[in-house]
Amino acid sequence: MARPTVEQDSKVFIATLRKLDPGTEAQAKALALELVKNCKYPIFASMDGDQARARPVSPVRTEGFVVYIANLKLYHKTVELAANPKCELVYVNEGHDQVRLTGVAEVLTDRAILQQIWDANPLLRQYLGTIENPALIVYRVKPVRVRYMKEWALEYHEVAVD
Repeated sequence: MARPTVEQDSKVFIATLRKLDPGTEAQAKALALELVKNCKYPIFASMDGDQARARPVSPVRTEGFVVYIANLKLYHKTVELAANPKCELVYVNEGHDQVRLTGVAEVLTDRAILQQIWDANPLLRQYLGTIENPALIVYRVKPVRVRYMKEWALEYHEVAVD
């Protein structure tokens, strides 16, 4: 009996890792939304000139795939996002499922949403004292692309960003 080639072994390995049926966009979107909802500390990447910078963040609000991140003006990502608002959030759960949310960060100016975020986040209130604190910036990351991967399946599923 002929022994399987490395290529054949790899195909079998990858096929067993894939637990998401191909072509199930609704399933991929539901799984991606659930992962984003439950992952407390995604990794946020931005560009510092020609150097990528990544750090964990704690979103203060999430609406589907739109993510709000509180920031202080003195943090370096303020300068980075002013120069280049393109960014990416990476969510990974304990089972190694991933969501990569590629987007554009904009400074939130909607006072009603800012007030809702302020009211829902006691840590912001405790640390900053007032919503009028000039050190506070809240970024709204609007997605332009969302991809979901089950475990280490080595294949991302594009997710609709409605």
